[in-house]
Amino acid sequence: MLSREKLLELLPHAFGETNLPLPGKTVGKVREWYPLSDGKRLIVTTDRLSAFDRILATVPYKGQVLNQLSAWWFEQTQSIIPNHLISIPDPNAAIVTEVEPLLVEVIVRGYISGVTTTALWYRYNLDEREIYGYTFPDGLKKNQSLPEPIITPTTKGGPGGHDERLTCAEVVSKGILDADTWEQVQAAALAIFKRGQELAQKAGLVLVDTKYEFGRAPDGRILLIDEVHTPDSSRFWKADSYESRFAAGQEPDNFDKEFVRIAYADQGYRGDGEIPPMPAELWAAASERYITIYEMLTGQEFVPGEYPVNERLFRNAQGLI
Repeated sequence: MLSREKLLELLPHAFGETNLPLPGKTVGKVREWYPLSDGKRLIVTTDRLSAFDRILATVPYKGQVLNQLSAWWFEQTQSIIPNHLISIPDPNAAIVTEVEPLLVEVIVRGYISGVTTTALWYRYNLDEREIYGYTFPDGLKKNQSLPEPIITPTTKGGPGGHDERLTCAEVVSKGILDADTWEQVQAAALAIFKRGQELAQKAGLVLVDTKYEFGRAPDGRILLIDEVHTPDSSRFWKADSYESRFAAGQEPDNFDKEFVRIAYADQGYRGDGEIPPMPAELWAAASERYITIYEMLTGQEFVPGEYPVNERLFRNAQGLI
């Protein structure tokens, strides 16, 4: 593990944006991508950290962790469903198959938890028992494991848009996907989540919930795309303390980027108005957590890529330019 002092030293050099001399650059919250020839795309994952739909900071090695951890998960789940990954030319970059993204985000939940207005526990605590098309019994407790994981899909709002909550039936009835495609996607999502929970448990973590995205390849195949079981797309709890804390009515020890949201919420910030400054120690701690999660899940030592990233990325992308 890199020292806290080294991570603090690297904060000003964290990877904020790409500057590759390639046409057609598109910018997302964390990733930037470029169309390539032969039906391929270059996706570069930056160190930008977002929460509350705002970019809050750049965190050293965050992008590398997301890129390489997703690649590891793609390998662990390719027997369930094929994915869009072709190669990793750089620690922060991936070459993928160009696909038509399906216009639904597939959220899988293994626990009744959460405090946002879209969370299961928030709705349940308001005495709702029909949530996302599912019927829940009385007597459930916050952070309790569900009998089986469930899918709570949303539309993809796109840049500046808002996701719309859906039931599984509405994905078909509203014409978002045909029934056969949606059945395939649901089966794959639940199987990937089960694989994720099994491997997370072995690593000492609980995979609480996650988001998957899928796309249709030019040959018609449905592929798993975007990222898989990263601290950005998923929530994790520490497994060794979950049972005792749940029995005591305490919140689980989260082990993802939730502690960053909590730090801002403690300052009264939830996404509106001016972003308050945070100490450098918070971002160094975030970098440590991303690296630790990578090592716990993969069982591999994290090998930090050379900084500054853009110079290294340019060298590694020479064959694409």
